[in-house]
Amino acid sequence: MKILISNDDGIAAMGIKALMKELSKDHEVYAIAPDRERSAAGHSLTLHTPIRVEELEPQFGAKRVWVTSGTPGDCVKIGINAILSKEEQPDIVISGINHGPNLGIDILYSGTVSCAMEGAMLGVPSIAVSLASMSMEPLYFEVTAKFVRKFLKRIEKIDFPEKTILNINTPALEEQDTAGVQITKLGSKMFTDDYEKRIDPRGKTYYWMAGELTTKHEDDGTDIAAVRNNMVSVTPITYQMTHKAIMADLEREFCKDGICDWWGYDNKGN
Repeated sequence: MKILISNDDGIAAMGIKALMKELSKDHEVYAIAPDRERSAAGHSLTLHTPIRVEELEPQFGAKRVWVTSGTPGDCVKIGINAILSKEEQPDIVISGINHGPNLGIDILYSGTVSCAMEGAMLGVPSIAVSLASMSMEPLYFEVTAKFVRKFLKRIEKIDFPEKTILNINTPALEEQDTAGVQITKLGSKMFTDDYEKRIDPRGKTYYWMAGELTTKHEDDGTDIAAVRNNMVSVTPITYQMTHKAIMADLEREFCKDGICDWWGYDNKGN
């Protein structure tokens, strides 16, 4: 397969290096990543400033490597639409390996997940991969990369759903210590929303986000519970956010009998 790899931790991050090195054993790998860390960038794009792109020497087994001044979403969008040739277009986009978990509703802030979501929005099967470790040592990036390599061999056997990404989180463990793989749904919040109030040397107030990992109970079947139980979680996520269950109630209240004449051009002033 042809694989486009990107991330939000930057081109120098250990996670993307481990992924390039491992996946290039079986596949044709291209990498386009930010020039610096862009964690929690969400699904942002660069609109009002130019995006600088520089091709680097091939490294860690990748056939071609670029670094950009853009966001994670920019990297995938510009890569598929402007940088990669027709012959280099990816069969799959993989974002990661992120240093830290991307679980529960906190994925809405994640540059890693949004990077993969951009691939899905462009019609390319996409996967986000995160190592659920907050410590610097040991890192287990190589273990996670090996899991992804094996996972790709199995993913070829299913009909990858359109407009969907697979969000993978691995525990910080050796393969033999992992309790298995679980297909999961999103949990609640992984981090608290605490802010620390401080005073700068000029006497001005500022705030520093100081969220910590929660200990809140999670129901079985969620991604957070799976990782806490030393399992790899695989969560299918779609960007189709229409809440269809409430549409009938809204129709009955605001458009009775299919007519919505209480506002706009057909309004009689009642």
